[in-house]
Amino acid sequence: MRTFLTAACTALLCLTILLATLWAVLALWYRLPLLSPHGWLPAAGFAALGLGALYAQFTPRRLRALATFSLALATVLFWWSTLTPPSDRDWSPDVARQVSGTVDGNILTLDGVRNFAWDSPEDFTPAWESRSYDLTTLETVDLAMSYWAGPEMAHMILSFGFENGDYLAWSVEVRRAMGGGFSPIADLFKANTLAIIAADERDLIGTRTNARGEDVRLFRTNTSPDRGRALLMQYVEASNQLAARPKWYNSLTTNCTTVVLQMIRTIVDEVPLDWRVLANGYLPEYAYEQGVFGTSHNIQDLRRLGAITDRAQAHGLLPDYSKAIRQGVPTPQP
Repeated sequence: MRTFLTAACTALLCLTILLATLWAVLALWYRLPLLSPHGWLPAAGFAALGLGALYAQFTPRRLRALATFSLALATVLFWWSTLTPPSDRDWSPDVARQVSGTVDGNILTLDGVRNFAWDSPEDFTPAWESRSYDLTTLETVDLAMSYWAGPEMAHMILSFGFENGDYLAWSVEVRRAMGGGFSPIADLFKANTLAIIAADERDLIGTRTNARGEDVRLFRTNTSPDRGRALLMQYVEASNQLAARPKWYNSLTTNCTTVVLQMIRTIVDEVPLDWRVLANGYLPEYAYEQGVFGTSHNIQDLRRLGAITDRAQAHGLLPDYSKAIRQGVPTPQP
């Protein structure tokens, strides 16, 4: 029994060293090259130190090696804690501004609403606007899922509809520097900051249906106007906080789905945890099970009827784009 416990403890310690080494190497690899042309050297050095500590666990020098490794890891953790998200960079034009809002009575005024005209992902005409919305006229909340990496992964957009036919779409995105890109691995390691975009649907959804040709599915929800207003104000509050104090984007914990679910939890009694929050391509199934889409259609029909890319491309990014993409998309019955 003593031999078994010793072997189990050694195996657990080695696994801990291995995982800590992997995390530290990736953290150093993805962060330090941004600061120095030789930033890869500390990552290589820590990898060698970790492998040495693993080997030493089977020699008489294991305690000394473990102490050295622990000190090096503590140094990396301290350095990691000092990294703060930047507020100024040469940002990519589509995330150059962070929306912010104020409320006067029932009137919401947003500064920095995006309204780009997209001909292709690289060819666009930028436009940032100030817009006002009467919160008492908010009627609907719709969910758009844009599939960019197979059925498991999608980008989530919520759109708020008003009596006059206006729609205000919101998206949580990576705030990339000019020339930068999205990397699920790099964005686990403080590579980019967070952006919340408020935009015209022809911009935020249209760039995905028409300019990129992604598979976009639109789902109409049965969210009440009161809860819709509360959720919209959560977006405004989060945007104002982000404008005042930037945050890091994280592919697992702070992304387009998790940020929105955190907002929803402030206005809904219970939002159960589910694996589909991570594999968010299946989020519509999760929402359907929670009764968000009503019960007049099954989820397979809602997915089929909510496929809007072909319809959007045939119609074009015209002023009535929002009306056109909703043709045939079921509205939940009360």
